[in-house]
Amino acid sequence: MNSSDYLAQDAVGLASLIAAREVSAAEVLESALERTAAVNPKLNAVTLLLADQARETARAPPPEGDKGPLWGAPYLLKDLGAQMAGVTTNAGSRLMSETRADADSAIVSAYRRGGLIIFGKTNTPELGLEPVTEPELFGPTLNPWDLERTAGGSSGGAAAAVAAGMVPAAHASDGGGSIRIPAACCGLFGLKPSRGRVSFAPIDEGWGGFSIQHAVTRSVRDSAALLDMVSRPQPGDPYWLEPPATPFLDEVGMDPGPLRIAFTTAALAAESLEPECAAAVVETARLCETLGHRVEEASLPGDMAAMVDAAGVVVAASVAAALDGEAARRRRPIAETELEAATWALYQRGLTIGGSTYIQALRAAHAFGRTVAAFFERYDVLLLSTLGSPPIRIGALRAGGVNDYASRLFAFMPNTQAFNLTGQPAMSVPLAWSPGGLPLGLQFVGRAAGEATLFRLAGQLEQARPWAGRRPPLFS
Repeated sequence: MNSSDYLAQDAVGLASLIAAREVSAAEVLESALERTAAVNPKLNAVTLLLADQARETARAPPPEGDKGPLWGAPYLLKDLGAQMAGVTTNAGSRLMSETRADADSAIVSAYRRGGLIIFGKTNTPELGLEPVTEPELFGPTLNPWDLERTAGGSSGGAAAAVAAGMVPAAHASDGGGSIRIPAACCGLFGLKPSRGRVSFAPIDEGWGGFSIQHAVTRSVRDSAALLDMVSRPQPGDPYWLEPPATPFLDEVGMDPGPLRIAFTTAALAAESLEPECAAAVVETARLCETLGHRVEEASLPGDMAAMVDAAGVVVAASVAAALDGEAARRRRPIAETELEAATWALYQRGLTIGGSTYIQALRAAHAFGRTVAAFFERYDVLLLSTLGSPPIRIGALRAGGVNDYASRLFAFMPNTQAFNLTGQPAMSVPLAWSPGGLPLGLQFVGRAAGEATLFRLAGQLEQARPWAGRRPPLFS
């Protein structure tokens, strides 16, 4: 398989060629490895190659019968959250650099059953705590659209790898925007599923139920096929949803019908959006009107400041619990020198949070969720900007020190964290670019368990304004 043929396909397309015996899974894998070798040194997206293991998997004879729509497609795993037996999970941290998993996570087992060929792991900020991917352990991941800009975070390595053509889709996770933010930065489709849609087994949950796993992709159908693959609850899951009655892949291409779409140019957790982001929302609202949807401007209700405060408490306490667990596992305390300064500060904050404070934060998050759910009784979908600005420059988030870090953080990512607290599905769709040629993601939020509506709408938008042919300069 030559490079141009490989780059022209999404994951479903590659699997279709393999199923038709036009090419083998082993040949497709070699194309992925060659592409990774060519562009990864420029981007620092993949931090661990598992080429030998992947080649062995790709050479194995496939099972008889229906093998699913992604059998044989190459894939990359985010180096955070999902465990792979015998392989380190660094989580972007020096602290975890020698930690190896004893068994696969449920999501990795599902990927293997579906025939994905996992050949490496992607870069992430330390413990997934920032919306940029600049860990001290591995160094920053660069954006294929502009090598001086961030690829986003915390799934920045995954997004850069997909945008640069190493793979058509890659595993990602999202606790405050970490699928949608890098998708927006890199011109990709990124859907955060509903709470309970994807199991975290064998662990219980991520960040009090705020976090969820899925993927970043170039095509909508790849995202749907991947979500079908992993939407199976595991025994003991604290949150779970029944698998969809109709496969999500079948929803892509179906007519969504006339939807009631609210839109806002607000920045939920900051003062305002950059002008190009606000303009993109207004223009996308007009596009939705031309597609037959009923569109009107509306304000999302709820106490945004309380939402941000509640998220901060839950994340800090969760980080402290995770690090205390690591200290207990290795039977010695964690030293300040083992963590980045921002992570250490968050750890120290988490240690001060008592049980009552944590429960009050969860109550505030759930109250916010109920308020927003009432809003979605009137609307099917909310449209707003994914980010507050185009992708920021490498190092910009930390450039001003800790005093105004929070204001810089939420100026960049004002609109994603709210829907981790509510547990609703939300997707970033690459429908606009800045005057300087940088991707601008548009976020669409659906009702809880409403992925089918979002996939139908996304398929319609993909047909109306195709983005697959718009590639970053590095792609060629």
